Amino acid sequence: MKLQCNQFLKKGGYIIMNSTPLKKRQHKLIEYANGPSLEEINGTISVPKDIGFWRTLLAYSGPGALVAVGYMDPGNWSTSITGGQNFSYLLMSVILISSLIAMLLQYMAAKLGIVTQMDLAQAIRARTSKSLGIVLWILTEFAIMATDIAEVIGAAIALYLLFKIPLVIAVFITVFDVLLLLLLTKIGFRKIEAIVVCLILVILLVFVYQVVLSSPNWGQVFAGLVPTSETFSNSRTVAGMTPLSGALGIIGATVMPHNLYLHSAISQTRKTDHHDEEAVARTVKFASLDSNIQLTAAFFVNALLLITGVAVFKTGAVKDPSFFGLYQALSNTASLSNGVLISVARSGILSSLFAVALLASGQNSTITGTLTGQVIMEGFIHMRMPLWLRRLVTRLLSVIPVLICVLLTSGKSAIDEHVALNDLMNNSQVFLAFALPFSMLPLLMMTDSSAEMGQRFKNSWWIKGLGWFSVIALTGLNMYGLAPQIAGFFGDNPTKSQLAWSNWIAAILIAIIIALLAWTIIELRRGNQQYLARKEQSTSES
Repeated sequence: MKLQCNQFLKKGGYIIMNSTPLKKRQHKLIEYANGPSLEEINGTISVPKDIGFWRTLLAYSGPGALVAVGYMDPGNWSTSITGGQNFSYLLMSVILISSLIAMLLQYMAAKLGIVTQMDLAQAIRARTSKSLGIVLWILTEFAIMATDIAEVIGAAIALYLLFKIPLVIAVFITVFDVLLLLLLTKIGFRKIEAIVVCLILVILLVFVYQVVLSSPNWGQVFAGLVPTSETFSNSRTVAGMTPLSGALGIIGATVMPHNLYLHSAISQTRKTDHHDEEAVARTVKFASLDSNIQLTAAFFVNALLLITGVAVFKTGAVKDPSFFGLYQALSNTASLSNGVLISVARSGILSSLFAVALLASGQNSTITGTLTGQVIMEGFIHMRMPLWLRRLVTRLLSVIPVLICVLLTSGKSAIDEHVALNDLMNNSQVFLAFALPFSMLPLLMMTDSSAEMGQRFKNSWWIKGLGWFSVIALTGLNMYGLAPQIAGFFGDNPTKSQLAWSNWIAAILIAIIIALLAWTIIELRRGNQQYLARKEQSTSES
């Protein structure tokens, strides 16, 4: 593609070619990309000045909703509901802690994008070598595909439950959500934000309705928000799960790396005068408010999911923790906990609403997952493809393991098929644990730096302290839980030799993670030093 090479866009001290063509761009399936993040929507939404606090907040609202979707996707459902079934309200505190950490990380991601005008992938790539950029791109792609597997499973099961479409066909139908994406790209980003908010409200209202009917013990709910020594205990086992493994499952399904890349990109959709520091500060302020409000909604959804596991069903009534089992339990009066729920369940509305919410969750994640894929592809390897093609490739790759799982269990009992799909969804989260440190650590290092953010926008001392605590704690917990996650690939009852293999594989992966993190830190520090030298040279010349 022919570019105006005399036009440049300075970002974070690095010169990036502006991809504005001399002639009308000739669209190709694969194009070189080294311009603004998500160029088609970057800076396209104007926010008038002096319109009052609430109208300004409304104008900035939207990106937070797209981010919040990742915190309530189908991967969260099983961990939260099963955690409630097995340990009552004990793990409520884990949902709260995960949500607070998410708010902190997403605030830093949005701030990075707004202040530096680079998304996280661009910022990392500009300060590291091409080889490291490719490695980090591959890691993040695996993480996106892992979440996409959960979306395929959730959407296919919802189609099966609502319309009785055979599971294999339903899996293939999920590929055609690319048509939905094609439609959305034609209507404008502001309308996409509105659709996502509506789908979030559908999910929230469904579970509010079910929880209100169940009349939970609210005293125990609020008591569960305070962590205790038992919260991360590894001694008590219920249905093959310990409080620690349940907590790790919730954390792994909640704090996901691709959301940091996404937020740093879509926070730039609002037009901001970067020559005016006050205008930048206003954008950071309202983007943070938007993010925190939407993530609070995500916290309530996840809390309602756990409360559903405790209060809607009788203790131990759900023998099948998969989406199939939960759907059947919502229509089985013998498994429900009170008379009001039983009378409503007879109409079939509880189970139908559950399936509708599951489908809405999967479709929400379709939108955000595709945008994130484009962000990391453009940022790390400077390659762009149409969103529909990007979605089609990712979805087809994600469909393969789901189809294999369905076909391998087709001759077995229904419960075996359900458990196998549930295990595949949970086990795929191992890639999230592997990839998370490589987004959190660079994000924290760059937002801590006055060279990157300026004196005004760099992290304050308390944000810095909480950030490092979160990064170290999450990385440590994910490494600690890596062996049990790998053991999950061997089934619910792995042998001693399989457990030994799991420990060896986990040890090798942890060594690789530490080595890659060291490589990343060294290159980021070197990149910052080069930036400072360039800045000093520029100052002396002027």
